[in-house]
Amino acid sequence: RGPALQPLFKMSYSCSKARDPRPGQPYKGGNFCAFLPDNKEGLKTAKLMKKAFERGLTFQIKSCNGEERVTWGPIPHKTSWDGGKARNGYPDAQYLREVSTAL
Repeated sequence: RGPALQPLFKMSYSCSKARDPRPGQPYKGGNFCAFLPDNKEGLKTAKLMKKAFERGLTFQIKSCNGEERVTWGPIPHKTSWDGGKARNGYPDAQYLREVSTAL
């Protein structure tokens, strides 16, 4: 395994917006970490992920046990550096192509 870019998102408590499941209701945030390879394709993907984040596409709010929580949105993220595709990690030879298509 080589060097990795490690985007980190920190979402705190806030109120949901009009397009969320329960507008105006508070939600619980969290720390979200994702991994990308430190190479040309990984850097390109990181730039696309930044645009997706700025457009509000990276996360969504879901109701879980009566509490509104921030969760990953529809864009696939690698949340582990290892464990393979089954564990949301690497190795996954198709990931950068798949995430680029999603972005």
